[in-house]
Amino acid sequence: MQIDLTHLNATHFGVSSPDPLRFAFTQKTSPHAGGMSAPIKSERYESLFQSLTSVSSKRSNKRCLYIHIPFCRVRCTFCNFFQNAASRQLVDDYFEALLKEIELKSRLAWTQTGLFHAVYIGGGTPTDLSPDQIQRLGKAIRHSFPLATDCEMTLEGRTNRFSDEMFDKALEGGFNRFSFGVQSFNTKVRRSAKRLDDREVVLERVSHLSSLDEAPIIIDLLYGLPYQTLEVFAQDLADFKDSGAHGVDLYQLVVGGNAPMLNMVEKGRIEPPANSAQKASMYEYGVGFMNEHFIKQLSVNHWARDNRERSQYNSVAKTYAEVLPIGCGAGGNIGGYGMMNHRSLESYMSAMRSGDTTIAMMSKHHSLEPVFASLKAGFDSGVVRRSVLAMTQGYDTFELLTPLFQVWEQHGLVELKGDYLLLTLAGSFWAVTLAQGAISALSTLSHGQLSVSSPLSHGNKKLHFVA
Repeated sequence: MQIDLTHLNATHFGVSSPDPLRFAFTQKTSPHAGGMSAPIKSERYESLFQSLTSVSSKRSNKRCLYIHIPFCRVRCTFCNFFQNAASRQLVDDYFEALLKEIELKSRLAWTQTGLFHAVYIGGGTPTDLSPDQIQRLGKAIRHSFPLATDCEMTLEGRTNRFSDEMFDKALEGGFNRFSFGVQSFNTKVRRSAKRLDDREVVLERVSHLSSLDEAPIIIDLLYGLPYQTLEVFAQDLADFKDSGAHGVDLYQLVVGGNAPMLNMVEKGRIEPPANSAQKASMYEYGVGFMNEHFIKQLSVNHWARDNRERSQYNSVAKTYAEVLPIGCGAGGNIGGYGMMNHRSLESYMSAMRSGDTTIAMMSKHHSLEPVFASLKAGFDSGVVRRSVLAMTQGYDTFELLTPLFQVWEQHGLVELKGDYLLLTLAGSFWAVTLAQGAISALSTLSHGQLSVSSPLSHGNKKLHFVA
């Protein structure tokens, strides 16, 4: 058995260029590599979910919990996933429904027979909850779900209005990791993106929370935003270092759908965002900055200042772990099926009131999904290891993909070293594209009617960005 490279093209191979970092591919178009899936008819959602969750799970399987808070005070201009403007009554009503869903999902046999290794509260803006609600949410999770002793519990949000009281309540609730979407410290860049607070305010808040050393403080930085020159991005990185934050994600801006930024650029209200070559230069600078300051790289887009930061959820949930989704707009996967809850708040609340299923979309993963997952994990880490790749229909996956790897090596994207495929700097920048190329190559082995598609969102707003 072998892959058929004649079914692939330059979107998979890349092109030969003296500068593969900037020009191996035209642009990144997807935040995550997608496997293949077949849609399930809506009338089967409830019975299928009950069947999947009424049986015990292997305790050794990695699993995560994702909970979605679908509210934001302000819509960022780059965001294509805005759902609901926050209001106290809407948030309060939703929170009570969320606690009810947590209780219902915690009773499932599947839930209680395995360990959860990471919990992520995403959005939206989870810190639009009140301090007491954040504390109650954390306690409800710890009371209801079997968590690993070293379970990472992350609360995502903004530094805006994230008070000391909210921080203390979150810690009391059991949260032990905090991720803040800074995107850029620069005031002009922030205002063009509709981010709240100026540079000095954000920097002071991140610095204060980091100095307390109560839990890892992580920030997200985008690169490629309007007005964010290479010099501005360099200052963003310097501000991160000076803040004392324990970790940082560097995400490439990818704007699509109905994000307000597109309309604003078209009307000349703001500058266009950076092109792929400019963003590649920013990534190159970012990697060099981290190396210069000996900040440990955990993946192609995440760095940790010390060993407290593990980035567990990001490393396993988007690759091979099962994810139990809870809340409006939450997505996940169980037992070889992907699922997403209603994105409409009205539909979600109606389902919770009536006792109907909250699932709005469901699909069956391809039989090679374990292979795709192990590939995505490898490319995300920067090293694809033969020993940890799942087998493809009894064949050595690394061996099957070697012809494609050799093309990439000629293009300066990877280095083949025995049983290891190492991503170069250029390969790390294009890691998602390479992972998708490997998945597409393996799909030439299949003659089914499944189509390549993006994985279901876990509701995390990081889906606006590409590693």
